Amino acid sequence: MRPLSRLPISTDVGDVSADVRRLFEELLKQRPDRRHQIAGECLPLLDVFETHDALDLLLDLPGVAAASIRVLVKAGVVIIAGEKDRPEPGARGPASYHLVERDFGRFARAVRVHGAIDAARATATLAS
Repeated sequence: MRPLSRLPISTDVGDVSADVRRLFEELLKQRPDRRHQIAGECLPLLDVFETHDALDLLLDLPGVAAASIRVLVKAGVVIIAGEKDRPEPGARGPASYHLVERDFGRFARAVRVHGAIDAARATATLAS
């Protein structure tokens, strides 16, 4: 896999739900044209595994831009939040969907981390 970009990781303490709302508001500021679109429900697949020296969280986020992802480590919880755009039907004019199985919309995945972690050394990478 080739790393595409590094993602910023925030570390903080306090109310997690308020931070998730803040993450979504921050993403919305990047795309104010999407304010009135109906968001679907997106639940990216997640694997959590531990190696000798790290805890790895691997999410499937095909089609999600790095600018649409936020990572927050707070009070023993790692939160990955973002938004996956609805696919455009094409440049050949209006289209009617017959079947839609791929998720789109906002998402937030949270993993409670047991034991000591060094959030200051944590890294997040988007790879292809």
